[in-house]
This record gives sequence, structure tokens and C-alpha cells, in this order.
Amino acid sequence: MIDLYTAATPNGRKVSIMLEEVGLAYTVHPIDIGADEQFEPSFLEISPNNKIPAIVDSEGPGGEPVSVFESGAILIYLAEKTGCLMPSESRQRLVVLQWLMFQMGGVGPMFGQANHFIKFASEDVPYGKTRYRNEVMRLLGVMERRLATVPHLAGDYSIADVATWPWVMRTEWYDTDWSLFPHVRRWYDTIGEREAVIRGVAIPS
Repeated sequence: MIDLYTAATPNGRKVSIMLEEVGLAYTVHPIDIGADEQFEPSFLEISPNNKIPAIVDSEGPGGEPVSVFESGAILIYLAEKTGCLMPSESRQRLVVLQWLMFQMGGVGPMFGQANHFIKFASEDVPYGKTRYRNEVMRLLGVMERRLATVPHLAGDYSIADVATWPWVMRTEWYDTDWSLFPHVRRWYDTIGEREAVIRGVAIPS
């Protein structure tokens, strides 16, 4: 049994989607980040960076419980545990890991900053809005060029797509001109029709 500590954010949705995709049983523990529940000492023991998501697997390596924090690490852990959405062949595995790191180092931080300045900042910061929206568009361009040649980021559907898709959900906040990114839109719409993705996005309720 997996215990999932999460909230309705792109990073949280990565892991609920992944758990639905691989079919592992799990219990949801919503963390109210608006009420700073992520700073509770009990959560700090699971997630030293005070960030959601985090999991506790009662049947970790060697049959012993293990906690895992950081969404990318959780996705890799679950892929390796189940043998799903991560190829074993070394070259293709490397492709998946590169596109996963593209999300972790680029899409997540930059889309997150755009979200903050465009949607949540308590004051209007035009420089921040312009800087991060421009970077979002650049990253969508990287994805567009890649997805013009393959159906998914690493070729086959993988944890790279699971990690990236929830962030693209919020591009509606940026007045995105989808005519510039038709292949990203095709990718986004196709993944959004997956039953596991539909279920995972609804967690926590």
C-alpha cells in the first residue's frame, strides 16, 4: 500500500496520475498547503524539503517501508517498482530520463514562476510576467519541435509525459496561441483522454 501526501497542484497530479497508470493501491492524504500543513513536523519527516508530493511505500526495497520525496524521484521509484512507463533498455531509458529532467529543470520551475507572477502575485510585476511567459513559450517551442517527430516526449508514453502534462494544463493562464504549437496540443489532448489521467487529475477531490 502506498500513502500519497499531495495537493491539487501540477507536481501533486504527476504522482496521482502515475499511481493510476501503474495500478498500485494507495491512500490519499491531502495536504493543505494554503494552511501551511506542509510545515508540520510529521510531514517534514517524510519530505525534508516541506514540499508535496511525497509517498510512503509500506513494501519498499527489501520489503521494508520507505518514504520518497521530490516528484521526479517518486516517478522513477514507481516506474522501477512496477516496470511501467520506463524502458529497461539503456539508450531508451536515457531518452526518458533526459525529457524527465527537461520537465524538472525547465518546465516545472519556469511554468511555476509564470503561474506565480501571472495568477498569484500580490502585486503587478510586469517584468516577471513577461520574463517567465516568454520562457514558457520557448519551452513549448522545444516541445513542439520534439513532438513534431514523435508521439510522446520520449517516443513512447512514459514518466516524462506524466511529469510534463499537468504543467501544460495551466497554459490557459498565459493566453497561449495554440496555433503555434499544434503538436503540443495534439499530445496534450491525447494524454488528457487517458482514463488513468482523468482519474489522477481528480485527486485529491
